Amino acid sequence: MSTLGCDSHGVLNDAEFSKPMPSIGLYVAIASLLCALAMATDLLHGFLHRKFWFPCKFFSLNATSLTFIGVGIKLSVDLNTSMPSRHDQLSKLSSSVFVCTVMGNSMPSLGSMDNKDLLMNLVALAILVVTDVVNICIQLGTGAIYVFKEEHFMVVLLMMLMLMILSFSATTVPTTKRILEAKYKKKYEVALKCPLATERTTVAKKIQQDLSKFWMMAHTSSPQFVMARSVTCTASGFFCLLSAVTLGEAVVRSYLLRPGTTTTLEFCRGDSDYKWSTSLVLVCQGSAVAVGTVAPAIRWFTAVKFRCPIRGSRSYRDEFRIESYWTQWFSEKKQRPLPLSRLSILKDRSCRKTAHDAKRWLLDVCIGVQYVIVFASKIIRYVSVYCVSRILICLHLAFRATGRSTVSHVDSEMSGGGSRQELASFVLHLEGEDELVDLMVRSNREATDHWVKKGRKNQPVNLIELLEGTTKISKGFEGIREFDSSEVASLAPSGEPPNCWALPLVTMTAIALALANVKPKLLNAVSEALDSVNKFECVLDTGGELANLRKAAEVVWLGVDLYHKWFDVDLRKLSKQEKSPEETLRELAEVAKREFSESWQMNLMVCMKHKPSHWPIKTLAANSMYRICQTILLNYETRDYGTREALLRKLETTISDIVSGCFCNVVQVVSVKCLVTAVEVREESVRGAALHLGRTEKILEIVERRRLPELRCDQMKNIDEWRAFYKMNSSECNSSKTVSSESNEVCITVD
Repeated sequence: MSTLGCDSHGVLNDAEFSKPMPSIGLYVAIASLLCALAMATDLLHGFLHRKFWFPCKFFSLNATSLTFIGVGIKLSVDLNTSMPSRHDQLSKLSSSVFVCTVMGNSMPSLGSMDNKDLLMNLVALAILVVTDVVNICIQLGTGAIYVFKEEHFMVVLLMMLMLMILSFSATTVPTTKRILEAKYKKKYEVALKCPLATERTTVAKKIQQDLSKFWMMAHTSSPQFVMARSVTCTASGFFCLLSAVTLGEAVVRSYLLRPGTTTTLEFCRGDSDYKWSTSLVLVCQGSAVAVGTVAPAIRWFTAVKFRCPIRGSRSYRDEFRIESYWTQWFSEKKQRPLPLSRLSILKDRSCRKTAHDAKRWLLDVCIGVQYVIVFASKIIRYVSVYCVSRILICLHLAFRATGRSTVSHVDSEMSGGGSRQELASFVLHLEGEDELVDLMVRSNREATDHWVKKGRKNQPVNLIELLEGTTKISKGFEGIREFDSSEVASLAPSGEPPNCWALPLVTMTAIALALANVKPKLLNAVSEALDSVNKFECVLDTGGELANLRKAAEVVWLGVDLYHKWFDVDLRKLSKQEKSPEETLRELAEVAKREFSESWQMNLMVCMKHKPSHWPIKTLAANSMYRICQTILLNYETRDYGTREALLRKLETTISDIVSGCFCNVVQVVSVKCLVTAVEVREESVRGAALHLGRTEKILEIVERRRLPELRCDQMKNIDEWRAFYKMNSSECNSSKTVSSESNEVCITVD
């Protein structure tokens, strides 16, 4: 066993220094493999969701991915470790190509970042790339890299070009977001026409039509999609493909060329300190390059293939014109003065003038560089179109020679009906993207139908069964008015809290569970209903006034659904007692009153200081249980419920009425959800709305059969507004029923 530290001659013993190197190589391989898996997941996600521009959902430029990249380039930045063999030298090249692949693959993710994240991530990426480039150049000079010099020069050039493309493309993100957001709001007003209350019964079809428009607007203005369809992203995809081809050429040249030929590479003998791990790194990074190049290559090929049939339809001037949004950010910065806080150290006027002139000169240089990058990207795209079009023509002639039909379907696709033309008006595009409008319509016009059909496969069958079973015996939405009577005395001196949609549902389900051993179908139906009701209330309660009530409903439902308990009350045990329904209700009311008093005393200052809607969760839940139990007791004798089953049937009908009333807000929920969500997640929001429409389409058809009250949109979202409407019109309804019955009697007499 060797001695660590200095030997007897005072010389440092370095025999153990290289032992951890294979483990370090394994660490590099694992980091590269994780990146490969993330990029493969994005690739699969794009195919499954038919997003062939492949958004960056699982792999994007962020702190985590940049850390993995930093680990992945360990071998290419190693300056002094001897790496003589073929695998060693190829692993250095693969590390550099890996960086190119990551940049090309993750370019769309720039669109989803805010300005601060853009700056921080690009600075970190630039540090990694520049470090890698400098270290490669040093190794080329020292001989640490002694083969594949041409390939390394090519990859270094591609890395720097792609870094510049990413950096300057990022400057367009704030501008394009602002432009498309303004267009979205204008088109939103056109697409959305607030229906009258009597029109809300035609819900399902109208929502699907509106969602088609919202989807087209949200998808075409998605920041990632805007970046992915840009000309610089097309060029980046080409460079990414070129770097992968460079690595492939190096591998072929090193493995397949026979020894003795003039092109054979001569490798040195021996192994590096990394030993077997360099082969593992080469395999993992080669896999990452292969998988990660697919998405950028498809983006490039899609942009090229689309322009092939119409390549000659545009003039050279239009083809190579630089749109204003590419340099708008620099121009705006150029016009603005430097912040006074930064000029406070410059007391002299001439110094401040020099600072402003330097800033303007620097921005002029950036504008010039941006022009060069965009112009070069357009040249790359044009040359690619020219070459690919020749290949497609050759394929067309070859198929004609074999007698196969190659008639393009473009004409049939271009000839769309009125719906396609209508959707085309909702495509949000930038300057110079007019040609892409029809392509985006053709690619996405059936997306909403796809998500709706997918949602239909997962319908809430228990809730549908409950609504269908109670709709015939329900009197519209009477349960909304009847579940809480104003004749019940208040437990609190400071007034009653407002009602929300969810809390009465879970409270009445708990009461039903206490009255009888109800079937699991009711619990499943309420659980399915709460999934939608909670989403609706989160959207409709914009001020958060009912947040505590929703939390109370969630807490109560957790106990009822999983443990059949209302706080500490065992509802199953209560249902097995030989008591009448009236006695059970009185016991529940007493327990709720006691829980309310304890919670009120414990949180007296909070309850007195804040509004009733901000009371503690337990206080709100106990108050709801007490009032609903007392309301049922008040109506117990007058309604002549008779049997326990009749009372349970009434509870189910009331639950059905409340759920149906909440679902009357679906148009408003979809409209708000498609406007107020952030632009980065708006596309996912619309997709979720389409899925939800498919799941609840049958429910909306059932709700259509009920007679809606004449409420405005802002009133319909609040359950207390429904109650106020029914309370105000109850006397009028009774008088109208009397008149109606008298008229019927007259008709019978005449007959």
